[in-house]
Amino acid sequence: MRNIFFCFVLLVFTGCGGSSGSGTAAGEIWQPEPGATWQIQLQGELNTSYDVQVYDIDLYDTPKAVIDDLHSRGVKVICYFSAGSYENWRSDASEFPEAVIGKDLDGWEGESWLDIRNTLTLMPIMDARMDIAAAKGCDAVDPDNVDGYANDTGFPLTASDQLIYNKMLADSAHERGLAVGLKNDIDQIDDLVDFFDFAVNEQCFYYDECGSLLPFINTNKAVFGIEYELEPDEFCDKSIVYGFSTLLMDQALDGDMYSCR
Repeated sequence: MRNIFFCFVLLVFTGCGGSSGSGTAAGEIWQPEPGATWQIQLQGELNTSYDVQVYDIDLYDTPKAVIDDLHSRGVKVICYFSAGSYENWRSDASEFPEAVIGKDLDGWEGESWLDIRNTLTLMPIMDARMDIAAAKGCDAVDPDNVDGYANDTGFPLTASDQLIYNKMLADSAHERGLAVGLKNDIDQIDDLVDFFDFAVNEQCFYYDECGSLLPFINTNKAVFGIEYELEPDEFCDKSIVYGFSTLLMDQALDGDMYSCR
C-alpha cells in the first residue's frame, strides 16, 4: 500500500517511474542506438577517462557523484548488478533465503545461481536494486546471469521460467524510467527483444552466434559486445558491419579495453 501511495504522489508531481538525476524527462526511457561507443568496468579503480558515449559500471561500487560527473560530460550510465545469481559480498546478501540459493557459478567465488521461479522472494530484492539505480541517476541497468535455465543451477528451471523472470525485470526497470539490457540469453532473443532496450553480449564472435543478436539491430537498439579470446582483426570488421559496439577486454573487466569503434 505504501508503494502504491508513493507512486500516486510521484505521478501527480512528476510522472511515476521517471529516473532520478539522469536528465531523463518523465515517461522517457533512453534507448541506445547501434554503433554507440562504450566502456564497461566492474572491478578495480574506475577509470572514467575514456572518450565514449556510454559507461557500464557496478551499481553498488559506484558513488552517485561519479555518475553525476559522467552525466556532466554527456555520458550515459548503465548500472550493473546480477539478477540471476547470489553474491555473498553484496550489502543485501542477507535478504536471500537459503532455499533460493543454488549451485556455485564456475569460476566466480562467492557467487551462486538463484531459483528464479521464486519471484515472490526475488522480485522485491530486484525492485529494491532498481530503486537504488534510479536514486543514483543511472540511465539503464545491466542485470546479469539471466540465462540460468540453460545452466546447471541446481534447480529444474525451464525456458518459460526464464522468460517470465526476465520480463518482470524489464517491467521493473521501465516502471522506474530505466532502460534495461538483455545480457546474453541468446536463445530467447526473439521472445525478449521487444521488452529490452539494448543487448549486452559476451563472446558472440568467439562462439559464432552473433547473428542471433541482429533482432536488436533491426529494431534500432544497440548491441554492446565483449570479446575475451579473439584478436581485433578476427572480429572488428564483422562487428562494424553488423552495427555492434564491440570491445576486447580481459575477463575481469577491470579497465583496459580495445574498441572496434
